Amino acid sequence: MTPQVNRRDFLKQSSAAALSMALFPSMKRKVAPSDKVRVAHIGINGMGTNHLNWFAKLPEVDVVGLCDLDQTHLDKALATLKGIHPDTTAKTYNDFRYLLDRNDIDAITCATPDHWHAQVAIMAFQAGKDVYGEKPLSYSVREGQKMLKALNRYDRIFQLGTQIHAGDNYHRVVEIIQSGAIGKVHTVRLWKTGFPPVLGPANYQTPPATLNWDMWQGPAPVSLYTPERCHFTYRYFLDYSGGIFQDFWCHIADVVWWSINPTGLKRITAKGEAPEGIGDAPKWIDIDYEFDGLKLHWTSTPPNVAGAEKRGIGAYFEGEKGTLLCDYNTREITINGVVMNDVAEVPITLQRSPGHQQNFIDSVKSRKQPESNLAYARQMTMPMHLGLISYRLGQSLEWNPRKEKFRHNSEANAMLSRPYRKGWNLI
Repeated sequence: MTPQVNRRDFLKQSSAAALSMALFPSMKRKVAPSDKVRVAHIGINGMGTNHLNWFAKLPEVDVVGLCDLDQTHLDKALATLKGIHPDTTAKTYNDFRYLLDRNDIDAITCATPDHWHAQVAIMAFQAGKDVYGEKPLSYSVREGQKMLKALNRYDRIFQLGTQIHAGDNYHRVVEIIQSGAIGKVHTVRLWKTGFPPVLGPANYQTPPATLNWDMWQGPAPVSLYTPERCHFTYRYFLDYSGGIFQDFWCHIADVVWWSINPTGLKRITAKGEAPEGIGDAPKWIDIDYEFDGLKLHWTSTPPNVAGAEKRGIGAYFEGEKGTLLCDYNTREITINGVVMNDVAEVPITLQRSPGHQQNFIDSVKSRKQPESNLAYARQMTMPMHLGLISYRLGQSLEWNPRKEKFRHNSEANAMLSRPYRKGWNLI
């Protein structure tokens, strides 16, 4: 058990450690080549570029492979890597299956569009590789189940890319809530503001010669190429993702599942509005979830509580003794009408993260699952999928958490998975 530490002492120790690193760079760990974790990156534009920069700069990592379906992304990523490590010998690939065939790769990161997450991860597990995968965990509920089964079968390590999880603020929120300072939590309100861009009209055209559009679609339904359906704006099409809601759910729901671990989901009721343009992920979506002893509400506008209007994303915990409002980096606790940003009496009980990516590398070496492990991430992600199904059907749905099925609704149960396009079920 991690020893309890007074918060003031903890901050002093943390500051001293950070200062030592800044003043004495030689204290940074030097790693022999034989002790390095060999990492390859799959999907290397956007967030994938962040993956490359993060891992390439870790002393214990050797980036040995890069893969993307767009040659322009691949060329840019290789130039980025050479800027960090001019002597790199990393190989490049346009098909991740060839990369997974290599026996000299220990782990991969995956920042593909959502509809590829599960197959890439499962095939990596089968190939004996650990996975750092971008959120959301998977495209569907059934894919998440298959991922967990494969991870356990092949004894692999997985970290979900919820980078905010590593920050001190979420750790402290969890400590305060679990201490009982605001009492038993009975209601949680989550929100993320913002509308998707209006896309279209569709500009159907021949795919660029640098892009393998057929493989980019992969298991998703086939479509003619239009730039709006590809790369960053893919997330506004339900064939591939779930819009702003799916993009941000995991980042803010994470602090809820970590602190109170909602269980016994009974009912999901969603409403929303379709967007203008050719995208079809919701313009806005509001969802009410009923768990055992807990009501959880997601909205696309801030709830009517003090301080929420100043935050574009947030979580508001209502307990029997008080409330706690937080976003990624800030928090406000209200007890007996007194507003504070900390509760001094609550000790430090959680070990702080060495960094989200470092936590993954440490886990690859120790063979102990990291903070945002797959079993945890699957439970935290599942309500997101269920909310989108309720929205798409326009129905309130009853859920059986033990069987992970909807009650008395075959149409909703059919949406827990999706048939893969012919030729693209690779697992």
